[in-house]
Amino acid sequence: MLKVSPRDIDMLTKIFEAYEYLGVVSTLNRSEGIVVIRGTVDTYTDIIEILPNLPFFVEICEEE
Repeated sequence: MLKVSPRDIDMLTKIFEAYEYLGVVSTLNRSEGIVVIRGTVDTYTDIIEILPNLPFFVEICEEE
């Protein structure tokens, strides 16, 4: 799970679409900016490497 600014959810989705669906972004709570990127075992490492290089802040959250 990730937390981004709600205004960045659409951009995050478009970025992962541009990576030919390396992962699929699903919004869990739009008002709080909580999303999850659903990937596979094969794409997990790539997703984790991309996150710190995005043009906006992304916080990786623990599941409760």
